[in-house]
Amino acid sequence: MELKQVIIAHKAADPLSKRRAEECARQLESLGCKVLMGPSGPKDNPYPVFLASSTQKIDLAVVLGGDGTALAAARQLSHDHIPILAVNVGGHLGFLTEPTETFQDTETIWQRLISDRYAVQQRMMLQARVLDGLDRSLKPVSATETQDPPFLALNEMCVKPATGDRIPTSTLEMEVDGEIVDQYQGDGLIVATPSGSTCYTASANGPIMHPGMEAIAVTPICPLSLSSRPIVLPAGSVVKIWPLGDRDLSTKLWTDGVLGTSIWPGQHVEVRIAQCQAQFIILQENYSYYRTLREKLHWAGARIYYNNNHRN
Repeated sequence: MELKQVIIAHKAADPLSKRRAEECARQLESLGCKVLMGPSGPKDNPYPVFLASSTQKIDLAVVLGGDGTALAAARQLSHDHIPILAVNVGGHLGFLTEPTETFQDTETIWQRLISDRYAVQQRMMLQARVLDGLDRSLKPVSATETQDPPFLALNEMCVKPATGDRIPTSTLEMEVDGEIVDQYQGDGLIVATPSGSTCYTASANGPIMHPGMEAIAVTPICPLSLSSRPIVLPAGSVVKIWPLGDRDLSTKLWTDGVLGTSIWPGQHVEVRIAQCQAQFIILQENYSYYRTLREKLHWAGARIYYNNNHRN
């Protein structure tokens, strides 16, 4: 990998993340690398400025923060096929990030990247569009990110209502590949990737899927019917969600927990596999997804150690 131009995004309002970002910037600049650095957070999105101001290929994005910071980078950079080195600095769970321990000797890490001693994990993403009844694409009515449709998500697309004074119940009709599957009453629907299956989907009792798979999980959020169950679909499926009876005009599309746009009467959301993938750099030489599950989800079995004599 060449390191001629690198993005460094640090978690907004986190002093430790900013301090490590400044240290990385100094080291990379000493190697002759041009560095674009800025904060990333709910009110800070540096990527459009970085991409617009760049006059040459961006070789790498170093993202220092938690999973939310990594998700924002994936949504913004995947279209340009920019590999992401996400490190848990100031984050919490850290499902998508490299452990802080692997990012101590950063000068050695830059040499590892230059000499191609790393792995790249590609993760499936979803894209969504808001359409009218004739399947014509619409511009977003309101958005917190400066992004035209299709909206992108690494974890999940979520269709659910939201108002400032109460929690309304929604009725959503789901169609898969042109066939109506069911009408769901409850708090909404989650359409997730395998990467997102350990996030909001897991909290809603959805299935956990290995990130090496290409599949789509649809999970109802607190359905009013006990027969409403999660379903796993092939990655090539096209999911359409129609809000029904939304008299308060409160239904919205959320991408990785970030407000995408409002959905108005007569409109629906179309979700399918994205045409791009997120590329995450893996530095751990003994990386294991199953160990990540055991440690991050605190599975009880990981705390009980029996001797497996059958292996001998």
